[in-house]
Amino acid sequence: MSRAVLALSLALALTACAAGQKKGPSLQDGARADVALLETTDLHANVLSFDYFKGVIDPTLGFERVATLIREARKENPNSFLFDDGDTIQGTALSDYQALAQRLPCGEKLAMYKAMDALGYDAAAIGNHEFNYGLDYLAQVTGTPMNADGVTTPRCTGPSFPFVLSNVFSARDGKPLYAPWHVVEKTITAYTPDGSALSVPLRVGVLGFAPPPILKWDKRNLEGKVTVMGVVEAAQRYLPELRAQKVDLVVAVSHGGLNPSPYNVDMENANWHLAGIAGIDAIMLGHSHDTFPNASNPKSRFNNMPEVDNERGLVRGVPAVMGSFWGKGLGLIKLALERKDGRWQVVKDKSYSEVRPICPKGGDCVAPDVEIGRIVDAEHRATIAWVETAIGQSDFHLSTYFADQGDVSALGVVNAAQRAFTQEWIKAERPDLAGVPVLSAAAAFKAGFAGPEDYSDVKPGKITIKSAADLYLYPNTIAAVKIDGAVLKGWLEKSAERFNRIDPQAAEAQALINTKVPTYNFDVIQGDLNYTIDLTRASGEKIVKLEYQGKPVQPQQPFIVATNNYRASGSGNIPGLDGKNIVMSEEVTNRDVVIEWIRRHPQLKRSDIQPSPVSFAPLKLKAPLTFRTRAGQAGVARANGIKGVAELKDNGDGTATYSFSP
Repeated sequence: MSRAVLALSLALALTACAAGQKKGPSLQDGARADVALLETTDLHANVLSFDYFKGVIDPTLGFERVATLIREARKENPNSFLFDDGDTIQGTALSDYQALAQRLPCGEKLAMYKAMDALGYDAAAIGNHEFNYGLDYLAQVTGTPMNADGVTTPRCTGPSFPFVLSNVFSARDGKPLYAPWHVVEKTITAYTPDGSALSVPLRVGVLGFAPPPILKWDKRNLEGKVTVMGVVEAAQRYLPELRAQKVDLVVAVSHGGLNPSPYNVDMENANWHLAGIAGIDAIMLGHSHDTFPNASNPKSRFNNMPEVDNERGLVRGVPAVMGSFWGKGLGLIKLALERKDGRWQVVKDKSYSEVRPICPKGGDCVAPDVEIGRIVDAEHRATIAWVETAIGQSDFHLSTYFADQGDVSALGVVNAAQRAFTQEWIKAERPDLAGVPVLSAAAAFKAGFAGPEDYSDVKPGKITIKSAADLYLYPNTIAAVKIDGAVLKGWLEKSAERFNRIDPQAAEAQALINTKVPTYNFDVIQGDLNYTIDLTRASGEKIVKLEYQGKPVQPQQPFIVATNNYRASGSGNIPGLDGKNIVMSEEVTNRDVVIEWIRRHPQLKRSDIQPSPVSFAPLKLKAPLTFRTRAGQAGVARANGIKGVAELKDNGDGTATYSFSP
């Protein structure tokens, strides 16, 4: 080969190499760009705006309506990225149908993920409720084989987007269950200092976190199978790796809320501390079923939190957002970027967050995206048919409208079922415990938190699977703990924190309920038990009378209490419950226990459940105690034996203000 030919060949090769490595236009300092980070969180399988428990459309929730907001936000913000913050696959009859009643085949995609794929998510985190159906099911529906005990499923059909989980690892080999970080690269439109538009690549790195207490909450599914790292420690471990990928931004998609208390590795809502780690540019929040920012709400927990801007959505200077729950809203972080020192930097005083509700003006809700309904129509219809399966009849009204005031029409069924199951289990498996009294604890999961329709309400007549699901919302599994009388009293005292301390001499109406204590932490414990609550006393001193079979409970007296895996493992911070005193933990959901018990009592009568164990010490009040529940339900209270309740005022939003006279 001649020198000329060789030189030409080398030149052509170099030209081809250069063409293969062609880079985008160089950016000078001073260039700018606006980027929108969109977030859904805590969807809990609410694909459609439909309440399977009531069999009606509910326009106040549903991914199909968030999808409309996502499409609108993308039109406004061409430079956008879409993330999900977890607690996505569990929470409705649809999710239970696919996981429990008619298990999804390996080759089919979960209905929730089919809907999400229609919107093109860029990445998603894993929440605590993702683990509720077990690792094998989670590996299946996410299309992610796992080297963990109990996982036998092969690679199945999962969604098109990647999952990121930085703080949960297989106990077998110490490797992350999911990729601990991910990089999303998109071409965005940026502007030079002179205003010229140009297309450039933007690399966004993603970290994902689940709340560390999953080992406690889902002990049955996770013990010995996974290990968990604190959120801050995991971020410190993987942030350098991610930054080494030459990313322009780092987004933490963290299934947790904000808690400025001193940090510990088991912290459930650690993102206030996460925001203090240099190198994280934005945080997606969740888990708390709340809205951030939310300065328009004077009762927002974030209003007076240190170093938190509840108006612009900044946490210690870092843009953050929590986009409500159940598909009620869309979170949006607007990042103003400026090119400085050869890299993109967030301009903090021009960046902000907001939450866009699907119902911005009360009942004026956005229209659903019709494509979502079409995509999941078959699964939706199959779920409706399943929940309508009849399992019995009831001659009384089962509701949670007045659960706080002692109505056990709904909770009594749950407690009767849990208690019977536990007694039968003890007889078969632990005859050594046969002489220990068995009690049962249940709380009203549906008691108005999400609005006037958010109550268990099973009218007299046919009881279906839908009815049982209405009584027990979550797929928790049944467990039992062995405690003594002192722990029992402490448990009831913790539950009684649901009530404010009342001043009988107050001249103005006082709120009965302490709204900072969620209704699911107000356990009613039954089983030949009676106790009196004195509302005038301070927290920890409200239980003034506690009797078992008419005799005072002694501090050392043993009891077994049937409950769920969450409570038995320590959820609710009840003194003496830390998972160490569990005597029964079965792979049977509490809901299935309730269904089976109703099948055994197909003609359900009020005498099949025990009367309310709760009474209130009489008070002579100068002004009424008030509380809110659904409007027009005073007759239900009377029918279920709850005295001293009267409706005072219809609030015009589906709720009414009631008075209560102990």
